[in-house]
Amino acid sequence: MAVLQIQPAPFFASKNRAFWNLQLAGWGGAFLLRAVNAAANGLPYGQLILILITTITGFSITLVLSVIYRQLIGRRPLVTWGGTALVLIGAVIVYASIETWVQGLYYGDLREATFAQRFIGLSFIPLTLLGAWSALYFAINYFLTVEQQADRLERLEAQTTAAQLAMLRYQLNPHFLFNTLNSISTLVLLKQTVPANAMLTRLSSFLRHTLIAEPGSQVTLDQEVETLGLYLDIERMRFEERLRTHFDIEEKARVACLPSMLLQPLVENAIKYAVSPQEEGARISVTARVVGDRLRMAVEDSGPGIDAPLDHAIIDHLGNRAPSQTVSTGVGLANIRNRLMQAYGDSHLFETRSEPGGGFTVLIEIPYQPLRGGAAEDPDEADTAGSDPDASPDANNVIELNPQRATGS
Repeated sequence: MAVLQIQPAPFFASKNRAFWNLQLAGWGGAFLLRAVNAAANGLPYGQLILILITTITGFSITLVLSVIYRQLIGRRPLVTWGGTALVLIGAVIVYASIETWVQGLYYGDLREATFAQRFIGLSFIPLTLLGAWSALYFAINYFLTVEQQADRLERLEAQTTAAQLAMLRYQLNPHFLFNTLNSISTLVLLKQTVPANAMLTRLSSFLRHTLIAEPGSQVTLDQEVETLGLYLDIERMRFEERLRTHFDIEEKARVACLPSMLLQPLVENAIKYAVSPQEEGARISVTARVVGDRLRMAVEDSGPGIDAPLDHAIIDHLGNRAPSQTVSTGVGLANIRNRLMQAYGDSHLFETRSEPGGGFTVLIEIPYQPLRGGAAEDPDEADTAGSDPDASPDANNVIELNPQRATGS
């Protein structure tokens, strides 16, 4: 199962490096601001030494604060905020005391104010700097915590989606396998061993081809049509000339990516309700077009369709169209609808249409996502991979499958 890889924000890819960058930039900016302010007020150059000493003091105190805050940030809110307030008050007292003492040494007895008076007057700057530093420290850490939780949630959602897609994909093989093995069993009972053996061989090829793809993965439309051809090889053993197929695949659509095994259940549904009930069989058409930034696909059959409007109880509980004389046990259209919802959310279109005179169409529209960096992007190679050697595509890229040799591509 593919796991979504979450990349951290570039600046915070290394929290240790980001901390030191912010620490140096912040205190360097504080020193520069106070130095410019001293120069603008005409203070002597010796004041720069005092500013440098107090800046280094603040830098050192915040290093201690970071260690203490790291221990408090994961605790209960009362402990975190109460402990932070006490530690911050203590740090402000230490910072202001050191700055008052340094200024007392520098100015000596030139100032008549007492130590307490100078302490009160100078405590505003330490309170502002350390308060802003503490607020920024907690804000950044909570931001990183929220981002980490969001990344974890996104990863879990991606894994859940992949698991649901895999579950839906795994429903398809038993569904198809049941019908095919039932047909083989019938041939064996009728002692038609040659066609039964041929069908088993084709079934083996089909399963080998489909099981290579990882459930939930995406394939190009060319590859999907090739898989569909292997499936039609098996069904044509049952229905022979009653099963007529017609593929009309636009050149640009061949490299479009879509969930694997998306079209096979639709064709199987058409065979079950259009080809099988009619003595003359039916024609199944698969078309694909790129319309703007969307890939539009349709699977249409010339069967009896349905007699009542689609709004009534014509689609059974599993999503299959269900004529009154037929009871469906398959996965059907509901599987496709669920897979599309898991893969594309609301950015897909899934419609079923039936004409009064007969015929049934399933229309799918998904975002157009062409294959990148693959050989299928080459038009010549795409034409080779997506056409039948016995077919003669016309100007509209129509691909007719040979009834006696259905390649499905």
